[in-house]
Amino acid sequence: MNAGAFVGTLVAVVAALALMLGAAFLLLRLARRWTDRPARAADHGQPIRFLRAMAVGQRERIALVEVRGDILLIGVTSGAVSLLARWPAATAAPACADTPDGA
Repeated sequence: MNAGAFVGTLVAVVAALALMLGAAFLLLRLARRWTDRPARAADHGQPIRFLRAMAVGQRERIALVEVRGDILLIGVTSGAVSLLARWPAATAAPACADTPDGA
């Protein structure tokens, strides 16, 4: 095989690889847009919106959820879901700061 044929083959392989990577990138962008569609719809008119969650054990979590304007603090275990606190829509939202004391 001479040098000219080798370079031509190498250019063809690199161009095909670039084309395939570009197509994969576009398909991934379309897939992400398609799967994000329900999350965006949830912000517009859906009654329940997830705000934040924190693990408090191996299988236990607490979560902040907004339901029709009310903010609920719920505890989730492997066997049950329970309401821990509730803030009505008319009152101020609870502090969600990353500081330990909530200030």
